[in-house]
Amino acid sequence: MKVLPVIICGGAGTRLFKESKDNLPKQFIDFGGWTMFEKTLDRINSKLFLPPIISTNIKYLNLVKKHLKKNKINDYKIILEPCKKNTAPAILSPCLLPEIASNQIILFLPSDQLIEEKNKFNQEIKKNLNKIFYKDIFVFGIKPKEPSDQFGYFFRKKNSINVSKFTEKPSIKNAKNIIKKGGLWNAGIFMSTKENIIYHFMNEQNKLFKNCLLSVQNSNKKSNSIFLESHSYNKIKPISFDYAILEKISNIKSIRLNINWSDLGSWKSLLNFYNINKKKYFTKTNLFRRPWGTYRNLFKGKNFLIKELIVNSKGCLSLQKHRHREEHWYVTEGHPEIILNKKTLKPKLKDLVHIPKGSIHRIHNKLKKPVKIIEAQIGKILKETDIIRIEDVYGRIKN
Repeated sequence: MKVLPVIICGGAGTRLFKESKDNLPKQFIDFGGWTMFEKTLDRINSKLFLPPIISTNIKYLNLVKKHLKKNKINDYKIILEPCKKNTAPAILSPCLLPEIASNQIILFLPSDQLIEEKNKFNQEIKKNLNKIFYKDIFVFGIKPKEPSDQFGYFFRKKNSINVSKFTEKPSIKNAKNIIKKGGLWNAGIFMSTKENIIYHFMNEQNKLFKNCLLSVQNSNKKSNSIFLESHSYNKIKPISFDYAILEKISNIKSIRLNINWSDLGSWKSLLNFYNINKKKYFTKTNLFRRPWGTYRNLFKGKNFLIKELIVNSKGCLSLQKHRHREEHWYVTEGHPEIILNKKTLKPKLKDLVHIPKGSIHRIHNKLKKPVKIIEAQIGKILKETDIIRIEDVYGRIKN
């Protein structure tokens, strides 16, 4: 039996652009000729899968169709929620479509994750298809690269694929202990059958189930799109699939993925991605020399610009501020000394420093080894002219 992929595509992805309402959701952001939704579509471009179902919000319909067309995907269904109610109803709604067989295996995928090792990922799915039994739900775990407070974790029973415990986003201190004890990142990817998902919703979230069923039964179908009926759907209380189902049941198994995985949900993870892949963005025209070293524009997206700064030994940027942008600095080499308003910071390798809009700041490299920083500039105006110099050792302040 082939697997039915359901892509959950309704999130707003506000962790990157907290203040701006006119930015695209993370899954649709162009990060350099590709989007995370496109990467997800590519992941299911395999003989293992049936044509996809996209579970999304009505306001993203045109964006979803645009990406499907660009990737030459003609066979699909789009389920459109009239309002955002979190992941539980977004997962249940596709399972209630009458044309889907009750024993159909369904893979639920977030649209905003980066998994480059597609074949490895699909092999793990194939390997576990015959392990899904009555009431089972599989969750996917990632071996953590570092402690993070951005993800949930889960533990497995000793020498078993069965899940023993879930832990919601912990503090960094608790995350370190979780990792020491063998905890895995919860990737938010699930696999089960239609009948198993429906069984658990009927038992654990009966009111949600009934409203969702009514919304599907009374939906309006137009071509490949299914518009869920709003009166019933609006009655659903927002709740995640984790809280609604996973934390209430015992039939949870797991797949441990040994692959590179990221949701690029923070500037730290995004800047680390650009650092790893920076050579792909090198051109002859994007390198600029300054008295303190060099910078290279890696990629300019909508309301953000990614740069690599290389500060030579004894190099010192001007003490400055910006009217129109904030910045994030991710240290990839060396030991910079950073002035941020009245503080002096000495960030370590892989530390992230946030420079709020209007704050006074400077980078100084007092040591012999060059300092390398991947920088994100965020704002509607991203120009070199938006530099107000307060002090400059190279005499660049004009009277």
